[in-house]
Amino acid sequence: MFEMHMRRLRWLEQKSDHIVALPCEYPDGYRVPEHDHDRAQLLHALHGVVLIKTKFGRWIVPPDHAMWVPAGIVHSVEMLGDVSMRSVYVLPDAIEGLPSRLRVVAVSDLMRSLIIEAVQKPAQSAPSERRILLLNLLLLEIPRLPERPLGLTFPSDPRIAALCRRFLAEPSPHTTIDDWAELLGMSRRSFTRTFHRETGLSLSTWRQQALLFAALPRLADGEPITSVALDLGYDSVPAFTTMFKRMLGASPRNYLRRSFEAERPLRQELVI
Repeated sequence: MFEMHMRRLRWLEQKSDHIVALPCEYPDGYRVPEHDHDRAQLLHALHGVVLIKTKFGRWIVPPDHAMWVPAGIVHSVEMLGDVSMRSVYVLPDAIEGLPSRLRVVAVSDLMRSLIIEAVQKPAQSAPSERRILLLNLLLLEIPRLPERPLGLTFPSDPRIAALCRRFLAEPSPHTTIDDWAELLGMSRRSFTRTFHRETGLSLSTWRQQALLFAALPRLADGEPITSVALDLGYDSVPAFTTMFKRMLGASPRNYLRRSFEAERPLRQELVI
């Protein structure tokens, strides 16, 4: 499968089209090693959860979302569950307003439909007028996709990064600024400034995003909300639900139901 991936990259480098859409199916646990390409990539999982790693941090991409990877960014991709991936590759100068940094975005029903249509291989050698219009609309929709807080930036300071990795191994909603500042021998004010400067986030927001990293794959895999919430250290399901809704705009149950209903009609279409 790695050789297939490299062939795809070589094929992409030879294409002159402003936008190219490709499908791929990956098994649970498969990892695409570090690589980059001269096009930006909009990576969308119709089914399954994807974890993307770069030197800048980690991003989790559940169903109904996509990851925007600018051209030239070295990244690896890990599959959490079987993944039906749809990727849209875009030349950096294809259109004004394309995002300039890594981000996870919500995928609208329109965008999802456009991506599904875009990966269908046309029977004729030359693209039809319909396909040209479809791809142009897809391109125009990319800058409109709203960003979602599913990225987890890692600080460059090795001492703070070590605490972040420890937190990911044993996440807890009760971690405080004072706890980490004391462990590092820093004042609360100094730690707060340093952490925000290195991650762009407060510790509270970073912690909530890290908890989502831990929760989403388990919820997507069918684990009960109660067991996930308690395992992550929440005192109650309502407290976990409040955090989840604040970060993703819906309760865990409604979020998962929406994702399942959105992907269910497509299960029979995914023949690659």
